[in-house]
Amino acid sequence: MNRQKRQKIFARFREHCPHPTTELIYHSSFELLIAVILSAQATDKSVNKATEKLFAIANTPENFLCLGEEKLKDYIKTINLYPTKAKHIIKSCQVLVEQHQSQVPHDRQSLEALYGVGRKTANVILNTAFGEPTIAVDTHIFRVANRTKIACGKTPAAVEKELLKVVPKEFQHDAHHWLILHGRYTCMARKPLCQSCIIRDLCEYPEKNIL
Repeated sequence: MNRQKRQKIFARFREHCPHPTTELIYHSSFELLIAVILSAQATDKSVNKATEKLFAIANTPENFLCLGEEKLKDYIKTINLYPTKAKHIIKSCQVLVEQHQSQVPHDRQSLEALYGVGRKTANVILNTAFGEPTIAVDTHIFRVANRTKIACGKTPAAVEKELLKVVPKEFQHDAHHWLILHGRYTCMARKPLCQSCIIRDLCEYPEKNIL
């Protein structure tokens, strides 16, 4: 795919959705951190349902430490892998209190040092909470990037590296959200909605249905 075609694709995404953002509901960088940790192998809808009640009684690292791991499990038990996530969240809250004055750090190294936070989660925090032009490659972005030929790669890390190289700078901050939304609602895994896709004439997916 050439540079001109990528420019047109992201220009359409921007025209269609000028201010994209995560579908996770949060009111602070700390709440976003907790929601993103919980969202691994879970839907945003299930996370939002759990955090609506959770954040009403605990929305700071200190609150979570007072709540404790066992009570935290009660609030998130409908989410996949909740025992491990509860343990990671409590440990991360301890690190935030002891090393970061209860604030979510604004650098990748410190974020990835938190429990339950890998590169993808760190990218989401840096992009959504702090406005960094990062791209967190989840299953949706990995599929869309490869299928459309916007950026091809055999691993999420390879796709991330390619996207950061080929996405025009003016679109890099929002590219993460546009690609996720496109993969979630249009370019789905089993049956992409090619007929209603806003970039169907630019996409290079060889099996697309445009009848």
